[in-house]
Amino acid sequence: KTRRRIFLGYDDGVKGYGMWDPTASKVIVSRDVIFAEGELQNKDDNTSKETTTVHIVDESRKDDSYEAEPQQEEQDLERVNDTQLRRSHRQTRKPSWHSDYVMASHDAYCLLAEDGEPSTFERALNRPDASLWMTAMQEEMEALHRNKTWELVPLPQGRKAIGNKWVYKIKRDGNDQVERYRARLVAKGYAQKEGIDFNEIFSPVVRLTTIRVVLAMCATFDLHLEQLDVKTTFLHGELEEEIYMLQPEGFKEKGKENLVCRLTKSLYGLKQAPRCWYKRFDSFIISLRYNRLNSDHCAYYKRFEDNDFIILLLYVDDMLVVSPNKDRVQELKAQLAREFDMKDLGPANKILGMQIHRDRNARKIWLSQKNYVKKILRRFNMQDCKPISTPLPINYKLSSSMSPSSEAERIEMSRVPYASAVGSLMYAMICTRPDIAQAVGVVSRFMANPGREHWNTVKRILRYVKGTSDTALCFEGSEFIVKGYVDSDFAGDLDKRKSTTGYVFTLASGAVSWVSKLQTVVALSTTEAEYMAATEACKEAIWIKRLVEELGHTQQNIPVYCDSQSALHIARNPSSHSRTKHIDVQYHFVREVVEEGSVDMQKIHTKDNLADIMTKPVNSDKFIWCKSFYGLFKT
Repeated sequence: KTRRRIFLGYDDGVKGYGMWDPTASKVIVSRDVIFAEGELQNKDDNTSKETTTVHIVDESRKDDSYEAEPQQEEQDLERVNDTQLRRSHRQTRKPSWHSDYVMASHDAYCLLAEDGEPSTFERALNRPDASLWMTAMQEEMEALHRNKTWELVPLPQGRKAIGNKWVYKIKRDGNDQVERYRARLVAKGYAQKEGIDFNEIFSPVVRLTTIRVVLAMCATFDLHLEQLDVKTTFLHGELEEEIYMLQPEGFKEKGKENLVCRLTKSLYGLKQAPRCWYKRFDSFIISLRYNRLNSDHCAYYKRFEDNDFIILLLYVDDMLVVSPNKDRVQELKAQLAREFDMKDLGPANKILGMQIHRDRNARKIWLSQKNYVKKILRRFNMQDCKPISTPLPINYKLSSSMSPSSEAERIEMSRVPYASAVGSLMYAMICTRPDIAQAVGVVSRFMANPGREHWNTVKRILRYVKGTSDTALCFEGSEFIVKGYVDSDFAGDLDKRKSTTGYVFTLASGAVSWVSKLQTVVALSTTEAEYMAATEACKEAIWIKRLVEELGHTQQNIPVYCDSQSALHIARNPSSHSRTKHIDVQYHFVREVVEEGSVDMQKIHTKDNLADIMTKPVNSDKFIWCKSFYGLFKT
């Protein structure tokens, strides 16, 4: 099926057509378009009457791709011999598509670039801070030339050169103060063709669980924690393919405007750029006799003769270096600086948007996203909302029956930034906030067709986050033993009647790994739901055990606490075969690990199970109690 829309034009940096949808009264961008070039717009059509209210803009705003010129052809005929632009005398008014960002409850959401950063080269030059952006672009170009990223050559016959654009970012410190202006030249990698311009593109990054485990080690054993940053990271990768690119906007060499750039090094925006950088760094660090961990390919470990050791964690261009010996850290910094253009950030205070606070005397490390939480509250106009004590009310359920049932409701909900809000909450959840894992997991099930009740639930979670914005994940010096807790909510999903798996692993009095997600198959009883949840928890326990051992700390077995006696009986004794023969073979993995002693499954009372809030809404007393055992405290 198709919908009739009106073509408006093209937007910079977007591979698609800008079109006006008169039914929904909004502008959309799409690539799947068929133009009816043989048809003319009827002047008596209601759509024509509505579109003629949009005015031709002057030259100073010609880059606004959403301003339409509905009578362009007629005006062109009338001003064949007139070089001046004919302006309309109609009364101006706000375009009707502005209503897309206003709800009936008058909640408005601004979708402009954050922090007032320019989106194009022309806009950067027309701003009051144009000199700062030009300096940033010149620094980027100097780095590209110094690295010999490309050479100017004629474009070979039969080849196409991909484009590029400038991307601007204002870098801020931990106190949200402007640190510097950054300009990146980014290739338009979406124009690359597989098999011609690239083959393999996957590149690993260190797992967040690994980062939290290493931070727990630092708190427990009082290790040095330093941070490094690689300047122009992707420019260090060696390209294996032959790629041609247009010269950067504003920096074309005089007399060589017809030549193109043949890339010799990787560049931001290329599909294979992250992989090229990782291969380059991995080969270098291995040459220094570091061991890549089997449990995480972006974690490196090296042990010395005097029982010293050093750990390096790599997340694209951010590095954390951990060691009990300060001299070992300085030695590694010097080795990296000789090979790459590095920036020494000193003691770690921020990683992936998470602030790191440390009290070495008390052997405590806090991991916080306070600034990030405040930013998302401002983004969705919830910075002045009334806080609440729990993300979801007890016994609260959502279902697809709450989704829009009419076209009017669907149009109304299409104006709500539901997916953006859930995605923002999800990043906070996977980094430092296990307390909202269950609530975010529930609202994320309705991304495709959210209703008003679903949106109200998201706003409730934002209200809870508002009241706990200063909460941080704390690791403190204590026994270095991993403990796990697992639970399930039988048939908690009202639509498909699937159960929810929830588990949490703690180390150094803080949560290092947690999950709240729907099970892939329907369980026929609470026992089966608990048994399948225990299998997922045991797989994570085996991985964490291997990670800790590779980091030099042996743990005989990891205790995993479960509040289902029947599930424990099945895990320890396969005698009830007639009742479990329908359970998938993969879920019997828990029997093997329990039998070999890698995991110690133990019974725990439901009221003492820390994983309870990962599967269902609970009362505020139980919720606060679980948070304290997760290491979530106010800073």
